[in-house]
Amino acid sequence: MTSLYPEIEPYDHGLLDVGDGQRIYWEACGNRNGLPALYLHGGPGSGCSTFARRYFDPSAYRIVLFDQRNCGRSLPSAADMSTELHANTTWHLVEDIERLRNHLRVTRWLLLGTSWGSTLALAYAETYPASVRAMVLAGVTTTRPSEIDWLVHGMGRLFPAEWDRLLNALPADFRELGVLEGYHRLLNSPRKDVRLEAARNWHDWEAASILRADPKGLPRRWQDPSYLLTRARITHYFRNLAWLDDSVLLRDAERLAGIPGVLVQGRLDLEAPLVTAWELSKAWPQSRLVVVENAAHSASHEDLAGTIVDATDTFREISQK
Repeated sequence: MTSLYPEIEPYDHGLLDVGDGQRIYWEACGNRNGLPALYLHGGPGSGCSTFARRYFDPSAYRIVLFDQRNCGRSLPSAADMSTELHANTTWHLVEDIERLRNHLRVTRWLLLGTSWGSTLALAYAETYPASVRAMVLAGVTTTRPSEIDWLVHGMGRLFPAEWDRLLNALPADFRELGVLEGYHRLLNSPRKDVRLEAARNWHDWEAASILRADPKGLPRRWQDPSYLLTRARITHYFRNLAWLDDSVLLRDAERLAGIPGVLVQGRLDLEAPLVTAWELSKAWPQSRLVVVENAAHSASHEDLAGTIVDATDTFREISQK
């Protein structure tokens, strides 16, 4: 298993106007003339970290990262209650990726998507297959209703105390609305203290599964109130079923014909159970499933991260033949 590459700084960056009053932050690292590769972060709403630059060989790849709408360094921020989120959907993000590709004059690129980023990578590749050279997906999700229901409700069978805290943190008159609707209302409250408490409660729930498998798995960014507000508010994706028809990304996997891929999945991933990656590998014959026995959902886990690097190295070598 390969180690992560050393830390690296961007050689270029900018804010791209993608319409709807949105400007997305992007940066490029590594070899200016290398094989283009795009990293798609999770969340939705997590934004990119410097860690993600290290999944690629900087001598071989032109590494591009961007913060999806309303998170990270993209503007406006979802942490600001004056920011409307109606123009932040899966299909807006798909078009943002294509605009960014054209802006950077990339013909085809490798996609690396982690967690929610794997859903976004699939949606983009199935819409613009001619723009994709290869894909590496880790912590694989397709954000279909059954997966959302598992994340929001099903994991409560494994973490009953944490689930009880999540539910009981809702005001009594919100509980009958359900967790997603109840937290949506709290996260859009006019009172910042209410929004922040709701954001912390939501992240405590997500932390339950991460910390059981990897005690070091929580990013330091989770200590930043602005980050928590941004990421939690963008859970409107779950409330809207990611604007995807049920199982559409699996049904349309035939559109990936000719695109090679590697699916990297932790055996202990409780947020995104292995079954989704397995189903995708069956629907996408050009993909290869690699199960990492001691890893969970966090792509920063040493074994999982090393396996991701192995995968990007494989495509680096293919590209040089």
